[in-house]
Amino acid sequence: MKNSKIIPILFVTMVFMISGRYLFSQVSKSNLVWNKYDFVPGEKIIFEDNQEGEQNGEFPSRWDLVAGNVENAVFGNQNVIYFKEAESCIIPFLKNPVKDNLPDLFTIEFDCWFEPEEYCVYFVSFYDQKNQSESPIEVEPLKINANHADIPERGEGFYPGEEEMGEIDKGFWRHVAISFNVRALKVYLDDARIINIPNLGFNPTGVTICCDAMNSAGAKGNNRFIKNIRIAEGAVKLYDKLISDGKIVTTGIRFDVNKAAIKPESMGVINSIAQLMKDHPEIKLSVEGHTDSDGDEAPNQTLSEKRAQAVVAELTKMGVAADRLDSKGWGETKPVGTNNTAEGKAANRRVEFVKK
Repeated sequence: MKNSKIIPILFVTMVFMISGRYLFSQVSKSNLVWNKYDFVPGEKIIFEDNQEGEQNGEFPSRWDLVAGNVENAVFGNQNVIYFKEAESCIIPFLKNPVKDNLPDLFTIEFDCWFEPEEYCVYFVSFYDQKNQSESPIEVEPLKINANHADIPERGEGFYPGEEEMGEIDKGFWRHVAISFNVRALKVYLDDARIINIPNLGFNPTGVTICCDAMNSAGAKGNNRFIKNIRIAEGAVKLYDKLISDGKIVTTGIRFDVNKAAIKPESMGVINSIAQLMKDHPEIKLSVEGHTDSDGDEAPNQTLSEKRAQAVVAELTKMGVAADRLDSKGWGETKPVGTNNTAEGKAANRRVEFVKK
């Protein structure tokens, strides 16, 4: 039933009994490779939610509700935010939501699930619909389909090789990345930049994320899920940062939990570092991994070393000479933020490129 508090466990189980086929579909349909990905996330984290520690069936603790019905759920052994009703909308829970919470340079990232044979849509409004109701922003929100994104009268684009917006026969996750720089806006679906607006025409002040108006949302196993949401303040160019600070600090290189496997969305940063080293052959770097304090100190130390080594291996595979790179890990010994908040932990889970 539409307002039921029961998570559709049976459907979720059936979906992930064949999750291997879903994953194969997602990989095989993409003709692009992430080595052309140029999205670099902001370095100062404003808001972070990876659904860590959330209780199934409760409202997401780091969010506020604008409309509809939203709960925490588990989907394929992953914690997710579940839009249970059509036109459900949530906003990040911030200390002062009335004020402009977005700087002139910012990035937004999240993963969203697209249901097979179901026209799933997600919307991102660039103001807080609950607390910034007097906002002068009149532009329609960013509309995200499985293979298409659109801001009416501003810009749109299809995922390369696709001609249908949301008609898919296999379910999959998309990584959505949004970059704003003073007035320019870029939108990425997975490895492809599909919208590039040089002048958006307004100044974003907040974020609202909604699901579509279809009554099937939350019913009969037709699900709308998001996860891994991050809002960050943009940074200066990497080379300028390296020269001024002697190092580049990034939280944009991400790994599987407790593993050294690099996630595909990390390639924007890695590609930029590789290009920087190709453009400046005099530069040598120490690649240094850091973790938060979750877990025991010894495994965290080992994990940080392996993650740094994985980044070095990726850079050498991209053509950077091995003798220009060293790796080391610091584990949890050099925190830059508190380990008591999601944002602090995310800041501590970082890779630094230190000039030698």
